[in-house]
Amino acid sequence: MATARGGFGKRRWAYLAAGESTSSEVFRLTYAIVETGGKQYRVQEGDTLRVEKLTAGEGETVVFDKVLAISRDGKVTVGTPYIEGAKVTAKVAAHGKGPKIIVFKYHNKTNYRRKTGHRQPFTAITIESIEG
Repeated sequence: MATARGGFGKRRWAYLAAGESTSSEVFRLTYAIVETGGKQYRVQEGDTLRVEKLTAGEGETVVFDKVLAISRDGKVTVGTPYIEGAKVTAKVAAHGKGPKIIVFKYHNKTNYRRKTGHRQPFTAITIESIEG
């Protein structure tokens, strides 16, 4: 069922460490795959994750209608490319900036050195509901 290299392997070991059951009921979770900011995220109700910066303010509700797939009770529904009528509702928890990344440009033998930094803005969201 699970291997140490992939699949449910890591999640299975997390359940074992927590002392929970590894029966098939544990893996029958409701999740959705949504697209936002040019990226795809696998989300479940109650998850908190960082996405590319959104214009909504803190405490506001955001609706993601670009739902690529939904899994409910072990049954997976896949859209072409999106599922019509499906939506994921989330609440904006916070806005912030990620860790600084150093950009260093260097040309050999010409005394050319440029050092700049970049911090990518993000929005932390909490998933409230999955419909569809």
